[in-house]
Amino acid sequence: MPLSALSLSSLPSNVKVPSYDRTAHAPGVVHLGLGAFHRAHQAMVFDQLLTGGDTRWGIHGVGMTRPDLVNQLRAQDGLYAVRVAYGMGVKWQVPGALWRTSVATTERDDVVQAIAAHSTRWVTLTLTEKGYTPALGQLLLEGLRLRQQSGLTGITVASCDNLQGNGHKLQALVKANATAQDGELLRWLDTQCAFPCSMVDRIVPAATPEVMAAAQEALGVQDPCALSTEGFWEWVIEDHFADPQDAALLQSAGVRVTGDVHSYEEAKLRMLNGSHSAMALMGAITGRPFIASCISEAHIRTFVHQLMSQEVAPHLSRSDWAEYRDALIARFGNPYLKHSVHQIATDSSQKIPQRWPPSVLGQIAQDASFEHHALAAAVFVRYSLGVDEQGQAYTLNDPQAGSLMALGAAQRTEPAACVRALLAREDLWGSVLSQHPAWIARVTHWHQQVLQHGVDAAVQQLLSTAA
Repeated sequence: MPLSALSLSSLPSNVKVPSYDRTAHAPGVVHLGLGAFHRAHQAMVFDQLLTGGDTRWGIHGVGMTRPDLVNQLRAQDGLYAVRVAYGMGVKWQVPGALWRTSVATTERDDVVQAIAAHSTRWVTLTLTEKGYTPALGQLLLEGLRLRQQSGLTGITVASCDNLQGNGHKLQALVKANATAQDGELLRWLDTQCAFPCSMVDRIVPAATPEVMAAAQEALGVQDPCALSTEGFWEWVIEDHFADPQDAALLQSAGVRVTGDVHSYEEAKLRMLNGSHSAMALMGAITGRPFIASCISEAHIRTFVHQLMSQEVAPHLSRSDWAEYRDALIARFGNPYLKHSVHQIATDSSQKIPQRWPPSVLGQIAQDASFEHHALAAAVFVRYSLGVDEQGQAYTLNDPQAGSLMALGAAQRTEPAACVRALLAREDLWGSVLSQHPAWIARVTHWHQQVLQHGVDAAVQQLLSTAA
């Protein structure tokens, strides 16, 4: 039997299911990017608010390009199971906040109308770094223009992606699509709409057959949309809303509302995401399939601990970074989170510029060592070969895959030239690092060690010299 509204009553009593009416009210949130992360993070926060009796937080979820996922969720009445893995075991939950769905590529007008709907109070986005395109700005502007022309109030538009100052970037992207005739619309955007910056944190691997099988066993229903996540979650959002009363509501659900999103944002990008990228690339090359497979190796765990402690933390403004670091290492090792290294390595060319260079530049400014980041960068160069150390080929799923693989092909014959060519790219490293002799020299050194002796031996060599 498939999971659906009809089958909810048959689920085991220890599975938390929606206790509210999912059909009597119109959605109050339009969410762009209906992937696993949103469904196991914000959708569960909104589910909590709905459970508390506030009917304004139902979601109209928009899949940007994937009709298959939207069709599966529609067939299940927007329901899906989430396995939440804690240190002492797991709990299953079926969030009920997803009330309607659309596909942006084929149902664009539905999305525009949803943004302009009278009931809509929020638009949230989880599109990954590469999703912030002029086309996105145009889509949002059309919905907001229709809203303004209808005489409706402004709304909160919250980016939840790994971009520094994401609210400011999103607001600028929307305004960049305005025309000379949009003067009144721009004034309305400035006075009535809010684009808060935010940081979201929860490890949510992509759906796998293993999780689907576990859902079938635990719930007794079929659910191709089942997800697995960790008990930890964090949402830090700027205290800047179209409706100021939303601050207290979100806080009641466990969201941190603050005037200082930046300190949390930079810590997550450089500690969690920066470590994730380094481990994912190492895992891809060494044939370790999951993050937990990597962090369980003592030398990789020590490398990650030192990377965060010695090269990242000195440049953070988050005061509890040591506790955050220790919690991250424990989270990385969660055995229930089969977080694929190849999933995390996806779009590395878009992610690395946000995650590594700020720490390296900080170390250079303090005349301090950046060896861990240099080795990570060397591993990224080696990753572009597209084949692991056992000779198994893998796909580079990256907007820059063509140029990366072209460089990668030259590694075996001209490794130093390959490193210089990749490090010269300002879109990846910025203007300073792309021309910094010491940085280039150390990445070249570690790349040579990785090619000659392998990733594990290079990591162990670094640890022995850093001890």
